[in-house]
Amino acid sequence: MQGAGKFCAKCQRGRFISEIASVNAALCGIRVTIMRVMQENTLKNNEPDLVSLAITIKAWGKELGFQDVRIADANADMSGVEEGLFEWLDKAYHGEMDYMAKHGTKRTRPAELVAGTQRVISVRMNHMPPQVKDSWAVINQGDQAFISRYALGRDYHKVLRARMQKLVDKISVEVGPFNYRVFSDSAPVMEVEWAQKSGLGWRGKHTLLLSRQAGSMFFLGEIYTDLPLPVDEAIGNYCGSCTKCIDICPTQAIVAPYQVDARRCISYLTIELKGSIPESLRPLIGNRIYGCDDCQLVCPWNKFAHITDESDFHVRNGMDDVTLMELFRWEKDEFETKLAGSPIRRIGHEQWLRNIAVGLGNAPSSTEVVDALQARLDDQSALVREHVQWAIQQHA
Repeated sequence: MQGAGKFCAKCQRGRFISEIASVNAALCGIRVTIMRVMQENTLKNNEPDLVSLAITIKAWGKELGFQDVRIADANADMSGVEEGLFEWLDKAYHGEMDYMAKHGTKRTRPAELVAGTQRVISVRMNHMPPQVKDSWAVINQGDQAFISRYALGRDYHKVLRARMQKLVDKISVEVGPFNYRVFSDSAPVMEVEWAQKSGLGWRGKHTLLLSRQAGSMFFLGEIYTDLPLPVDEAIGNYCGSCTKCIDICPTQAIVAPYQVDARRCISYLTIELKGSIPESLRPLIGNRIYGCDDCQLVCPWNKFAHITDESDFHVRNGMDDVTLMELFRWEKDEFETKLAGSPIRRIGHEQWLRNIAVGLGNAPSSTEVVDALQARLDDQSALVREHVQWAIQQHA
């Protein structure tokens, strides 16, 4: 019996050990399952919530000084835009801006410019400076120099790119490394079209973007990204039957609604054109020596334009209220020193003098104006001499 008892005890211990092993195996399976669920939840938590991310990006953008931030689908249908672009180029409306034709469909197909692009984040930043002399008061005073109001402060290219880079840095901290590229009027990007598709505004008949909240006195910037963020809806066109921008254009460069012949545009003639300004257009330029704001000044929507909070865009060196003769006396060193950091400096001193010579040719006649022009008759630049001679003839 003692032997039988010992045998039964061994059997019981064996069954007990077997049951413990089964329980341990089950617990191990449960632990594996729990660990797998935890890993899956961790992965899900690491994936960005794209809806929340888009909201956060817009909030960050406003903290960084942008007045609005919107998102467009980089794969949106741009066939109509492409057709319009190629038709515009075929008519040679781009003038000597060869870069407009150079990049083909890269302008309308972001992924051809930056591989993997899925979204275009468009931003806008107000640029109308405070305490600036009234534009029409300057334009109507022929001996004054009118400079487009966006160019009175610091170069916007640098300001916008730096702010967009800060926005990208914030996104990187949130989601980790991602592909992107920032633009501010610095690459083959159809910025108005993408801004329009994102809902920032609509293209006005003068071809600039218009906003019901801000008119058109703002800069645009873009971030191409591979993040598949939710996109915003485009808004309608609110120009209606208004043609004020077309009617006011001094050179009639707006040849049809939404179509500008750059070869006649004062902004093109004073900034983009590097050679001689066509004589037939010189009298129409008036005293506009860098850009032209007429089509914006007359636009009813610009009653909603806002003064900028950006000190970088405030008036520098009194350039909103200065005479043509004073600027014409600047030598190259003074030009480069006083306009350091300004977008105007990009055109160079020679082109600067060319533009002012035309302005002086259109200014009210006086001995002082003629004397100032004659002082440049032997300028080392043939381009400057040509326009000075023309200007003197206007006073003859």
